[in-house]
Amino acid sequence: MSRAGSDAVAAGNVAELALRLASGAAAHRADLVDALRRIGSIDAPSGDPAALAPVARLLESWLASLDGRVSRHASESGPQIEADFGPPARVGEGVLVLCHYDTVWPAGAVAARPFRVDDEVAYGPGALDMHGGIVATLGGLELLGELAALHRPVRVLLTPDEETGSRASRGLIAKRAREAAIALVPEPPLTGGALKTARKGWITYRLRVLGRAAHAGLEPEAGVSAIDELVDELIELRRLADPAAGTTVSCGVVRGGAAANVIAERAEAEIDVRFPDAPEEARIREAFGALRARRPGAELWVEEAHSRPPLVRNPAIAAAVERARALGALLGLELAEGSAGGVSDANLAAAEGVPVLDGLGPDGGGAHAIDEHVSLPSLVERTALIALLIAEL
Repeated sequence: MSRAGSDAVAAGNVAELALRLASGAAAHRADLVDALRRIGSIDAPSGDPAALAPVARLLESWLASLDGRVSRHASESGPQIEADFGPPARVGEGVLVLCHYDTVWPAGAVAARPFRVDDEVAYGPGALDMHGGIVATLGGLELLGELAALHRPVRVLLTPDEETGSRASRGLIAKRAREAAIALVPEPPLTGGALKTARKGWITYRLRVLGRAAHAGLEPEAGVSAIDELVDELIELRRLADPAAGTTVSCGVVRGGAAANVIAERAEAEIDVRFPDAPEEARIREAFGALRARRPGAELWVEEAHSRPPLVRNPAIAAAVERARALGALLGLELAEGSAGGVSDANLAAAEGVPVLDGLGPDGGGAHAIDEHVSLPSLVERTALIALLIAEL
């Protein structure tokens, strides 16, 4: 058979697989909704390993039921769960599907706002970020298993601390990304279903100032105000923002002082910085690294609390997007793309040089808000899409 002929056969096979996946996902709709209900009925507060344990056990059970080769890694943030599917992987040839099972919601959120379905929308803490993406991923793997269509190595990694900076998981994420040919991230898409092919980088800084306390009325000259020092530093830091470049500097938390009639001995602030690329990241790091106390007698400490590098759209990501669009079209989906100011573990994977497709989860709204919700038609569509991407991307 000629090359053109074999390509036509391959394209026909992929189109047939797409139809079968779409049909299978639709047939499994009730199961997908039930899975979303089950995981959405358990609190999953980031930073609480004990509270996360029931969710971890549920995920391990689901992965094992799909014939995944399940393993668990203990961490200070909770269990990191992995499952391997398909043939054994050699470095650089497998698919990494990167998920997190922690949510921003504290213990008790599920009792206060139980999972519910209203018409074609499912509501509940974590439904969008990112229970919907987890359910679509596992549903897609189930479809591929039923169709005997999984012929390549796939590793699913579920982490417990994405919402608090992935401090414990970033090393494992980086390692698994280096071993993969491509990383798929079923985080929520941009509104309307667009993929996220660029994300800003992120650093959270803590500034701590130590001054000298004194009576504000009797001998103010004997004191050194930590608050005044901090305010002056913050005024200077605001000048680092460059809206035209996409760099923002936001002071979200300020604490300091003990009483109105006491020169403040201590003050601190937490500052959120977002930047689009490596040069802007270098500029920000240099500026914060150069900070020094201005007042005699004051001391200043600068600490980096959390960070992620920018996810920059590069030729490898662009090529993956084009292929994903072609595959999505076989399912009747038009996949747009765009950039996001928020971060995800996709930032960490992309920094290792692997092509990343982010925003593959189902559409919805209210991320980190009390009306968090997922579109059920989108849940079905994204289940088929993720399965097709795993099989053919």
